[in-house]
Amino acid sequence: MIRTGIGFDVHRFSGPTERRPLTLMGVDVPFSRGLSGHSDADVMIHALIDALLGAACLGDIGQLFPDTDPSYKNIASTVLLQRAVTAIHAQGLRVVHADVGLIGEMPKIGKYRNAMKECIAPILEIPPKALNVKATTTEKMGFTGRGEGLAAQAIATLESR
Repeated sequence: MIRTGIGFDVHRFSGPTERRPLTLMGVDVPFSRGLSGHSDADVMIHALIDALLGAACLGDIGQLFPDTDPSYKNIASTVLLQRAVTAIHAQGLRVVHADVGLIGEMPKIGKYRNAMKECIAPILEIPPKALNVKATTTEKMGFTGRGEGLAAQAIATLESR
């Protein structure tokens, strides 16, 4: 049995007084602003978690890790991803492939792509070549085009273990 799921997430950039690092796919990316959120606001991992949960028919990130739960305050999204993978394994499924795309004008992530894959592939228990990381802009349109925040989308493929 093969299953596919999609995920999407958005986070606004943190305010000027809120000093947060920008973490994308588990990697701290040097940038003037981080993202606001209950956890570390790793928009790419959040989209990936939703894709994985969707493929496993386990709901969404908000159901599994609600932002009303104080235990998730400032938690690393890599920890949430590991918990999602554990839940997927409990369903008798395993990750085969994932494709994650960042949507925003800045920052450019090309030189961090390999580090992102090396961080996330082991959590998914797949080889780095089975994980694609990419980025696109919105040609300066919409909230990402105005530099208000970032969005991400992901697709994941699971199969029976």
